[in-house]
Amino acid sequence: MPNIVWKDRKRTIFGLPWSFTKYSLSDDRLFISTGFLSTKEDEVRLYRIMDISLNRTLGQRMFGLGTIKCCSVDKTLGDFEIKNIKKSKDVKEMLSEMVEEERNRKKVTSREFIDHDDGEFDDGHDLPVHLKGNAVAEIACSNGRHSFVPPSNL
Repeated sequence: MPNIVWKDRKRTIFGLPWSFTKYSLSDDRLFISTGFLSTKEDEVRLYRIMDISLNRTLGQRMFGLGTIKCCSVDKTLGDFEIKNIKKSKDVKEMLSEMVEEERNRKKVTSREFIDHDDGEFDDGHDLPVHLKGNAVAEIACSNGRHSFVPPSNL
């Protein structure tokens, strides 16, 4: 069982935890569990999270809640939200620091997205990128947009 450093539930009306969505964060993974009779548990490795942002509507601010949006390169989960959680600003900062620590520990560097207007470099081929050690990642090219794909063997 992983060492859980944070956990919470999705909050509903008046900030009460009356939902069946649970979030938990370990040293290297974020878990999202949903459902009551039929359950589903997703997880994303922290080094696969590329960007984190915090949204707080007026209603959320009134009840001390917020929603963290995570952009990830995880194939099954993709981009996701950690919705209506307490102390969202603190959780976002903790998650951001843990993502950076995990990327440093795994020696993953990010080239994230490189935009260019014309498609002269978009030949549809993935380019290998050699990281520290023997790890190899890819730069995926699609529609004039390049994205960094971390190695799956880390």
